[in-house]
Amino acid sequence: MMKSQMTRLFLYAVMEVLETGDFLFRDVPSSAALPIIRPALGRQHSMSDRAKGAMQGYLNHFLSNIDIVNSQEVCKFLEVSKLSFAPEYGPKLKEDYIMVKHLPKILDNAEDRRCCSCQWLCCCRDNWQKVWAVLKPGFLAFLKDPFDPKPLDIVVFDVLPASDGNGEGRVSLAKEVHDHNPLRHYFRVTCGTRSIKLRTKSNAKVKDWVVAINDAGLRPPEGWCHPHRFGSFAPPRGLIEDGSQAQWFVDGSAAFEAIGLAIEEAKSEIFICGWWLCPELYLRRPFHAHASSRLDSLLESKAKQGVQVYILLYKEVALALKINSVYSKRKLLGIHENIRVLRYPDHFSSGVYLWSHHEKIVIVDHQICFLGGLDLCFGRYDSGEHKVGDHPSQIWPGKDYYNPRESEPNSWEDTMKDELDRLKYPRMPWHDVHCALWGPPCRDVARHFVQRWNYAKRNKAPNEQAIPLLLPQHHMVIPHYMGKNKEIESGENSDYGNHKDVRRNDSFSSLSSFQDVPLLIPQEADGPDAVKIEPKLNGFNPLHDLHGQTSRLSRNPFFFGKSKIEPLIPDMPMRGFVDDHDTLDLQSEMSHMKQTGLEVSEKEWWEIQERGDQVVSADEIGQVGPRVSCCCQIIRSVSQWSAGTSQNEESIHSAYCSLIDRAEHYVYIENQFFISGLSGDEIIQNRVLEAIYRRIMRAHNEKKCFRVIIVIPLLPGFQGGVDDSGAASVRAIMHWQYRTICRGHNSILHNLYNLIGPKMHDFISFYGLRTYGRLYDGGPVASSQVYVHSKIMIIDDRTTLIGSANINDRSLLGSRDSEIGLLIEDREFVHSSIGGKSWKAGKFAMSLRLSLWSEHIGLHAGEVNQIRDPVIDSTYKDIWMATAKTNTTIYQDVFSCIPNDLIHTRVSLRQCMSFWREKTGHTTTDLGIAPNKLESYKDGDITGTDPMERLKSVKGHLVSFPLDFMCKEDLRPVFNESEYYASPQVFH
Repeated sequence: MMKSQMTRLFLYAVMEVLETGDFLFRDVPSSAALPIIRPALGRQHSMSDRAKGAMQGYLNHFLSNIDIVNSQEVCKFLEVSKLSFAPEYGPKLKEDYIMVKHLPKILDNAEDRRCCSCQWLCCCRDNWQKVWAVLKPGFLAFLKDPFDPKPLDIVVFDVLPASDGNGEGRVSLAKEVHDHNPLRHYFRVTCGTRSIKLRTKSNAKVKDWVVAINDAGLRPPEGWCHPHRFGSFAPPRGLIEDGSQAQWFVDGSAAFEAIGLAIEEAKSEIFICGWWLCPELYLRRPFHAHASSRLDSLLESKAKQGVQVYILLYKEVALALKINSVYSKRKLLGIHENIRVLRYPDHFSSGVYLWSHHEKIVIVDHQICFLGGLDLCFGRYDSGEHKVGDHPSQIWPGKDYYNPRESEPNSWEDTMKDELDRLKYPRMPWHDVHCALWGPPCRDVARHFVQRWNYAKRNKAPNEQAIPLLLPQHHMVIPHYMGKNKEIESGENSDYGNHKDVRRNDSFSSLSSFQDVPLLIPQEADGPDAVKIEPKLNGFNPLHDLHGQTSRLSRNPFFFGKSKIEPLIPDMPMRGFVDDHDTLDLQSEMSHMKQTGLEVSEKEWWEIQERGDQVVSADEIGQVGPRVSCCCQIIRSVSQWSAGTSQNEESIHSAYCSLIDRAEHYVYIENQFFISGLSGDEIIQNRVLEAIYRRIMRAHNEKKCFRVIIVIPLLPGFQGGVDDSGAASVRAIMHWQYRTICRGHNSILHNLYNLIGPKMHDFISFYGLRTYGRLYDGGPVASSQVYVHSKIMIIDDRTTLIGSANINDRSLLGSRDSEIGLLIEDREFVHSSIGGKSWKAGKFAMSLRLSLWSEHIGLHAGEVNQIRDPVIDSTYKDIWMATAKTNTTIYQDVFSCIPNDLIHTRVSLRQCMSFWREKTGHTTTDLGIAPNKLESYKDGDITGTDPMERLKSVKGHLVSFPLDFMCKEDLRPVFNESEYYASPQVFH
């Protein structure tokens, strides 16, 4: 009785205040995420400030009572729920009870879910149920009641088609539905492949919902229902100081170390999405000294602390691939109940057999995201040395000693058992590039994951309660209030070694309650007690390491640099837009540094940055790049089958073509494949090649210097020698790549040569990577290609594209493989030069190029200035091309390795293989084993020299791509090969 009286008194008081014309919640804190409404004509004085303060204090007193806050009447009157007060999901828009028909029957409180109060009509017998609907800027969620944080269903807003097909313009997210029964009031929400019919009690409520939902879908800056640049679902970020930051990693050693550190610091949830995942993967090496860094051990540790882990795996066609996702799922699910795994797609039910989910994503607490070319699986860990041997095993245990050109494991049950004989076969070194993100773009990637997870859950496990639907987080707005949850603060300062103190910080935590939520704490934005909002950095603290231990600063991959953050301009239109849930106060961190004796290192850091405005520091040509503020945009390839979207998105393809067209001086590409088409090509549909061709022709016509440098694998990374009967897939991919590069009227070199002759090599050239070493101390000298698996493009030292997408139709058309990428446009610049002229180079793009080129051509830190200008002849011809040519010649002399330009037919290939296998006594697939002594003639006598002496002249790993290899053969599958009957689209 007392609770009911208090509630009625509260509602009466609220109505009294509303009737005065001075809206009580005008200054409500954004932590409560209620709408902020300001009078149009300035302050109104219908109520004295003293009376107003008394009323506010009176109501705050009532709301400090947990029974009042949890009152269903209060929540319904205010249209609030538990999601209303969760700042990570964005500001509150609209909430209310509505009727749904598409959900399974909600068993509890069935009488309360009747569509009306009548007892004699049959209107409640048609499966309509009452649920609480919550509208946020990025989604519409349905809850069992306002106090239940777990959604029964969710519609994640996505780009709508430009036309409904009836000539009525763009499709609406929500639309009124007229029914023959005037007492029933409906509207329909359509997004992606879903169309949900909803019902309210009046036509006025229908109109309110339709307007609110359509407005939410187009609300800036995201406007999720409207396509952004390149047709992407995500808007460009970092146009203002919003905390968007990025950092690159070259090769698996650096990237896996960073991912491991991020997982160790997880407090709430971890998202992992991959083409292949190996639970037994060690993220740090030597593996004997880092047993706790094994992926399954890391995830188990975090799951026991309450961190929720969601893993989305590609479900392969077992006959075609041996990645055994069934084993990975079973292994992961057996670790802990807080680890949830979905494999997708179901090939039979979906009809999808040819395409794959190819993204490689790790997201921790919506604060930091990793994406790029690296799956968390065997064979990917590597460093800039790219060693070919490891005996006895120190770095690559068991099946992690990996060479798919030689053999793919038939079983993953015993992962620590060697697949290859380490005394006879080299591993295949792996070159890759990965990236870390902080801020709004991290949430955009998380939104993509949530969209894919929910779509897979609905199709694979719609009734499985253990697998929840996920909610996308939002870039939160804090106009004038900055409150911090005490649990979060204590959690940030707690000892991570004490598992009992670690708590989830999301709004769904069972430890949180409405008692923690300050519902009404009025405060004038311009008053004397106003809280001043300072710009923040998203994610982990860049000023000290992830464990708060200063002794580890030197090896922390995140401590590579930060931006000087300037205050936002006071009258900027988007003033006050900062991250609230996961940001750190810079002033307090500077104070912490002084207290912990770090002020000297901070001063030195700023001195380095000032010098870095002139040149990129030597530290930034290693395997870890600077963490810089940047403009960036998430781009992707998705379609109905992969993400449940209403239309194909090929924003990666659009970005490639647009950026190449706008390039001023050079385009540098590293990719696992290079299969593309010119205009008029009816087979290959992506037009990256056409963009390159047009840009080169424009440079030629304008008589300007322009370079296109492309680095790809020397051979496809699939099992079987080029001449083997079971290697038709290898030959097929080679056919499509040579068709793109240099063979036939569809190739770019053929077309360029017809117009500009041999000068075409001044504009475009192709390369691969190769390395060598002993298999073990005193063992044979072996060589292997360094498998180029990176998917990057750098333009003009200012723009970088990093992701999972290959340059082929599978990755770029959107309707085939699902992919994700990141476009980074630098905001921090350093003095440099291009074409002999002064040039402001981007810190991210230039440092990444210098790191890659230094590794490829074997330069040390002190020699980096030799390649600072990427297009002048002294760099491009005298260093880059000359190094590749010299290395190629040496490798040919020592190993006669495959592929090479001297072999044009399968007959000559067989002869070469037979001769060298007999000479060396080894049967490696692509040769690559040096004889004990190299024979040479001197003064008419045959002398033998140590092959290692000859190999000392090799610099780096760069070699020329063999354009003439197998040039007299048709490499397409023939009728007696199973690949002949497969769709050619599989290979391109």
